[in-house]
Amino acid sequence: MVKLKNAFITIGIITLLGACSTAPSDVIQMKDCALNELEIQHMVIFNLPYEEGSAEARTFMEDGTRILSAIPMVRNFQAFYQVSIKNDYQYGFSMVFSNQEDYTSYNEHPDHVAFVQERWMKEVDDFLEIDFKKP
Repeated sequence: MVKLKNAFITIGIITLLGACSTAPSDVIQMKDCALNELEIQHMVIFNLPYEEGSAEARTFMEDGTRILSAIPMVRNFQAFYQVSIKNDYQYGFSMVFSNQEDYTSYNEHPDHVAFVQERWMKEVDDFLEIDFKKP
């Protein structure tokens, strides 16, 4: 059952990759988002302790988007609200890094570290982190 649940989660996340925007946030472009050999697609899907649609949930998603997308090496940042009944996660963040060095720098960046310590660890109930590279 766990493998089936994880398969549905993975299918849902891969579906998220179908809409990739490289344009400014007020313009939505659909394009081929295939990763090159060095790029990493980093995603986290997660639950918050707040009621869906609440001011607290919106604030977390807005703050996460503002803080994480401003980190210089983050590309194609997207925030998502879960709509599938096939898994129990409510929200998601997705981003692309040009290479492993950028991903490592992101993990060590003071804004990311502060967000994780001050918000993520205090507010996120459960999460799944997935990092993809081109085979």
